[in-house]
Amino acid sequence: MSLGSALNASVSGLRAQSTAIAAVSENIANASTTAYKKREVSFNSLVASSGAASSINQVGGGVLFDTSQNIAQQGLVQNTGKSTNIAINGQGFLVVTDDPTSQPSGFTYSRNGDFSTNEDGLLINNEGMILLGQRTNELGVVTAANNADLNSLVPVDLDTISGTAGATSEVEANINLPADAPQWAFATPLQNQYITALEVFDALGTSITVEQTYRKTAPNTWIVEYGSPYETGDPAQTAVGAIDLDGAGSDTLEIIFNGDGSIGTINPGTFVVATGVFTGTAATPAAALAAQITGLAATTGANDIAFQLDLGTSGLFDGFTQFASNSNPADIEINSINQDGVRFGQFAGVEIDNDGIVTALFDNGVRRPIYQIPIATFPNPEGLTNVRGTIYDENENAGNYNLRLPTEGNAGNIEATSLELSTVDTSEEFNKMIVAQQAYSSAAQVLSTVDDMFETLIGAVR
Repeated sequence: MSLGSALNASVSGLRAQSTAIAAVSENIANASTTAYKKREVSFNSLVASSGAASSINQVGGGVLFDTSQNIAQQGLVQNTGKSTNIAINGQGFLVVTDDPTSQPSGFTYSRNGDFSTNEDGLLINNEGMILLGQRTNELGVVTAANNADLNSLVPVDLDTISGTAGATSEVEANINLPADAPQWAFATPLQNQYITALEVFDALGTSITVEQTYRKTAPNTWIVEYGSPYETGDPAQTAVGAIDLDGAGSDTLEIIFNGDGSIGTINPGTFVVATGVFTGTAATPAAALAAQITGLAATTGANDIAFQLDLGTSGLFDGFTQFASNSNPADIEINSINQDGVRFGQFAGVEIDNDGIVTALFDNGVRRPIYQIPIATFPNPEGLTNVRGTIYDENENAGNYNLRLPTEGNAGNIEATSLELSTVDTSEEFNKMIVAQQAYSSAAQVLSTVDDMFETLIGAVR
């Protein structure tokens, strides 16, 4: 090996080890960066001349080096407790963009799930990238025709959500009617009757009260009359619609109990208080009734309410029962009246769950799915181009993307309220730094020695 070869080898060594030091410096600086993938430097021997057949006579030309990141390496997942933080455990990337108006050609990919809401209502991470998702219906099902296409993605925009209300669709009552109650008589209509109230909601979130009057007309037989609905809190109790318990205009139920206190049969119809006459069809085994409140459009402006009125199952004790009262005088015991309608509520926040569903939260307790977060996978994720930070772009080396739901195919799962940590091990980086520093110093010493030898050679020639 000539002095020139030694000089070239030592210079290439200085370059390679300075790159190694730079990689170590970058890694240590990003030891706490969300989803950062450590940078590695690989070295290969450079053979400048191989004229001789034997490898013993080959002349070394120094070292080649290359930098890379193991993009697919999984970092530890740490819970943060923040509802808009997400981490991918497994393969895949979140689809993000820095421009809410960009087309799929401008989309990029990241595993940095440190999202929060900005002033425009968009979910952005700490690198300023906007999270993209697919719109869903109220059941959390993606509405796009092709959810495997990047064109189905839109920015997760929370400013499009203001408030919500929900009309009642189901009412369940668990009430005990006192078996020891005195029998009602039309001659004294205000005696021996019990009044309770049922609250339901229309589609505009208006609370509507329906009063119920209970009268025991015979052993094991009760008449339950449902009054005209009125807006809750209206002192005048002005009717805003009409109650219909069976689609035929019935506003009264005749309930017949079994001898063991379980509900037996229900017969919808009408009742005349002045005569004590109930007119119904034929009693049928107790089951949910298709009830409705009609005429709301003329008063509150809301659509009519249609709901299932469930008083229990014939022969069971899962709704209305008739047992002796625990009070004196005997009184109705309301265990529970549950209905699924809600009054109007303002948007209160958002959370992302392990299925990648972005759910809007309202102050009336309603939770409504609004977006689905998909995961993009690539045949060769190592081929992605690092744009900046933890942002990557696709290219032909990575292969074609696949847009999947979490855990679908080879896509990883989403960990809610969590972040993926950096893959940097600082103790390992310090070891690399020591090795690189010693190698750099040695290469510098070789360079100094070669320089001295050149000076000696030049001096001899002179």
